[in-house]
Amino acid sequence: MTTAQLEPEDRKILDSMQRAVPVTARPFAEIGAGCGLAEDEVLRRLQRLKEGKVLRQVSAIFDTRSLGYSSSLVAAKVDPAELDHAVRVINAHPGVSHNYLRNHEFNLWYTIAVAPTSQLGLEATVDLLHEDSRATSTRLLPTLKLFKIGVRFDLGVGGASSRDQKGANRGYSDAKRKAVREPLDEREIAFVRAMQRDLPLIENPFGEIAAELGMSLEQLDSMHRDFLASGRMRRFAAVLHHRKAGFSANAMGVWAAPENDEEILRIGELMARFDAVSHCYRRPSYPDWPYNLFTMVHGKSEAECEASLDAIAAATGLSERLALYSSREFKKVRVRYFTDEEATWEQAHLPAVP
Repeated sequence: MTTAQLEPEDRKILDSMQRAVPVTARPFAEIGAGCGLAEDEVLRRLQRLKEGKVLRQVSAIFDTRSLGYSSSLVAAKVDPAELDHAVRVINAHPGVSHNYLRNHEFNLWYTIAVAPTSQLGLEATVDLLHEDSRATSTRLLPTLKLFKIGVRFDLGVGGASSRDQKGANRGYSDAKRKAVREPLDEREIAFVRAMQRDLPLIENPFGEIAAELGMSLEQLDSMHRDFLASGRMRRFAAVLHHRKAGFSANAMGVWAAPENDEEILRIGELMARFDAVSHCYRRPSYPDWPYNLFTMVHGKSEAECEASLDAIAAATGLSERLALYSSREFKKVRVRYFTDEEATWEQAHLPAVP
């Protein structure tokens, strides 16, 4: 199934659910009411969209760092002859959520999250993956400043062009994040474990989750609101398969901006205003990697992505840039927080650490 096969009602449902799913007794009835549809019709359509692989998942989207995790984007140079081996090694780590082959000398790009209980920590874990994967060079590219993260695809239910600069739809940013210093307690960890699962497509899914956690639906929603207010959760929403949603191209636009905090802040905030930009970060630069601003743009073609990057260049005045496209997807999953998998991986690898 593709967007060409989506009916107007499908588009309305998905547009609503990309923004938020209400944590109530009958969430799909509420979504239906906003779309002029009955609850059973919403559920029927969602099941069809799931089977057609347009709808990827409906779950909580948590802020990794606010849960106490350490995370980073990682760029590695891997000899093509060693690529299959490197992918196996890197993908085996349970904290690796995305892993792509991109068109650059740094050809393998992955994201990794490491639990607060890790004995190794982020840097030692990446060092170990560097050695075991036989990469020739590895660069840690953690987020120094988050300007925007909010993937929401325009399905044609009103709204402006994806390349328009808009103040709205800015997504989640540092401005919305509050400092969360206290570690999560057992009740909160149980909440995270339950809410990160794919929501069942039934009439009262949150009622079942609340019962599993031994709390009322009102208590579940209260914790949900607390997590949103603190920045630990970005939203509870639907995530789509972007290619099935009609956005077959995406480019990681990387930019060499002046290493001046005030100037980078100005440019990063300007970049984040583009609707085509789903992610915008400041990251560290290196002698062999001068790019310190990252913008992920989505489009229906590479030409559309390039047009978005051209518009950003015109608005910011930056000229030194690359557009990195993924040629192979090796892994794309959601990070699963507070599981036993990472501890098991570490125990298997700790003896190899000097």
